[in-house]
Amino acid sequence: MPTGPLELFALNHHSSSEDRAMAAVVKEYVDSNIKPHVADWFEKGEVPARELIRDFGSLGVLGMHLHGYGCAGTTATAYGLAALELEAGDSGIRSMVSVQGSLAMFAIYEFGTPEQKQAWLPGMATGEIIGCFGLTEADFGSNPAGMLTNAKREGQDWILNGSKMWITNGSVADVAVVWAQTSDGIRGFIVPTNSPGFVANTIHKKMSLRASVTSELVFTDVRLPADSMLPEVKGLRGPLSCLNEARFGIAFGALGAARDCLETAIDYSINRVQFDRPIAGYQLTQKKLADMTLELGKGMLLALHLSHLKDTVGVTPEQISLGKLNNAREALKIARECRSILGGNGITLEYPIIRHMNNLESVFTYEGTNEMHTLVIGHALTGLAAFK
Repeated sequence: MPTGPLELFALNHHSSSEDRAMAAVVKEYVDSNIKPHVADWFEKGEVPARELIRDFGSLGVLGMHLHGYGCAGTTATAYGLAALELEAGDSGIRSMVSVQGSLAMFAIYEFGTPEQKQAWLPGMATGEIIGCFGLTEADFGSNPAGMLTNAKREGQDWILNGSKMWITNGSVADVAVVWAQTSDGIRGFIVPTNSPGFVANTIHKKMSLRASVTSELVFTDVRLPADSMLPEVKGLRGPLSCLNEARFGIAFGALGAARDCLETAIDYSINRVQFDRPIAGYQLTQKKLADMTLELGKGMLLALHLSHLKDTVGVTPEQISLGKLNNAREALKIARECRSILGGNGITLEYPIIRHMNNLESVFTYEGTNEMHTLVIGHALTGLAAFK
């Protein structure tokens, strides 16, 4: 009997039964509620974001690795495995959850006042409140220090001006965590999206992450009260620490897309007959499947190692870069190779591979490009910064 690609590695001893049970709940939801519909969402470029966010709140995956305020307080391993199952459905769906929990909620949880946490986190944990995270700008992606968005004091208030680009959940969000230049350096602000002067423009004509809401945020003299600022952090340490939380999820999530591609390719190759035999019986096909299984399993071992570090002694940004760089890169390679096994069928939405492949092109770039993570690792190895 055929063996599943990850089953071949016998990985269960790297996680607890509770971690795996949480992942199984997410997988069941994705299999029943995401996979039957996601090809249509992708094709139309539309997704029922509010409905899905509420469902994810009911599942307990929004901010699941945070403690208190209605959050599940799970291990990092449970969060990683949940991210994997979400992205086996679609990268855009996992992004929706990552932005809510690891970016918007984490920023408030880590750097907010008790009053700010109580005001926002319980509703975000249930999905009643949707959050987004405004850091990237049209001209400042890999170099967020150059951001032009600014906040200036006017009496006791702040006046926010500028724009942010490529913001997941932006057009459906109730609250945005926005990072801006101030006279005191870069600071984070909690910005209700119904504030006068706040506009979110949905980005259309995407060929990737189409089952996800992506937006431009524009701020024109948005007046914020003094207590809208996150007081516990100043400078890029704030947003970058949030990005590390999200990148950790990506290290697992990208493997979910890769696993779904590989399982599809294996099943297809067993059932696709050419020259009077299944193409799975040919040596070139088996070599492709074996090589992809090795990379998937190695990526999974790396992700589980990082989650163990995170759950015990802590994980460094450089170690997170190892996981994001390797797993996003190898997942994209796996998707492309699987597409070749399906031939012409590989480009249709009848199968998930071309959708995953297109999505992984974005995953490969966002939350730090392949090049930036390469240089982070190079800096760690040599002590020499090559960013400039």
